[in-house]
Amino acid sequence: MAVYTHLGAEDLARLIGEYDVGSLVMAKGIAEGVSNSNWLVETTGSGGSGTRFILTLYERRIDYADLPYFLGLLDHLAAKGCPVPRTMHDRDGASWRMVEGKAAALIEFLPGVSPTRPTPTQARSIGAVLAGLHLAAADFPQTRANAMDFAASAAILDACGAAALETIDPALPAMLDHARVAAALDLSALPQSQTHTDLFPDNVLMLGEDVTGLIDFYFACTGPMLLDLTVTHAAWCFDAANAYRADCGVALIDGYQSVRPLTPEERALFADVAKGACLRFVASRAEDWLDTPDDALVTRKYPMQFAQRWQFYHDHGAALLAG
Repeated sequence: MAVYTHLGAEDLARLIGEYDVGSLVMAKGIAEGVSNSNWLVETTGSGGSGTRFILTLYERRIDYADLPYFLGLLDHLAAKGCPVPRTMHDRDGASWRMVEGKAAALIEFLPGVSPTRPTPTQARSIGAVLAGLHLAAADFPQTRANAMDFAASAAILDACGAAALETIDPALPAMLDHARVAAALDLSALPQSQTHTDLFPDNVLMLGEDVTGLIDFYFACTGPMLLDLTVTHAAWCFDAANAYRADCGVALIDGYQSVRPLTPEERALFADVAKGACLRFVASRAEDWLDTPDDALVTRKYPMQFAQRWQFYHDHGAALLAG
């Protein structure tokens, strides 16, 4: 279970008491997630606020200096009607507090279920919602650099080394040169906004065909909107056997462009940026694969899944926006 720091009932009740959300009724640890401790919290409710929340205690992979950006972005997007959870502010107006020496935030609970095999209609919906998020975030006053950009992917694979990568799969070392090519891409002229950059189906909540929530903004950053679109495309448009699902791919891009049409420059770079997006997950998964002990109670993700998707975009990416 992803609860690394134990908080007793009295600790939780005391923490919830700092917010205008009523008294604590129930708190249950959430198994999902690998970086932070999370609880589903239910309260008696107060001041028109909801009665269910997600309490997160930030354990690792979070620079506390980034929390004002992450939590402020949620509030900005929620105020503009995007389906994202609001940050609950305590009675002093703070969006996060220190508990047991760690930062804690109380986030609005949103209904919905993450799709396991998205339909084309669901893919179109997420495309449109993503474009709406990009437009709504354009005037957010804070910025954050992308810590997982193409240069970072190349650096991670270089640090792994060809010999170690070959122990995962003989074809994996070839990704080193591809990552260096991606790192040399200049994306600075592409339209920019605040971006999610990790919008896999498990970070989306849906009821039927409607998107009810976008969650887990802890890779959010300022950058090209096209990169966010290609990450989402690569995450949503392949089946369990890693075959491309053209119905979802077309629907997702159509949904996005129904809200924000791509520029000619974005269309021209779609395939190259999609390949760079795939390499980010090749790199992070390869690093985790090599760093995770064989007896760890963690399911490692195979990096070659996204290496194969890289190959798809290399072979066919230029044709995806033809016509």
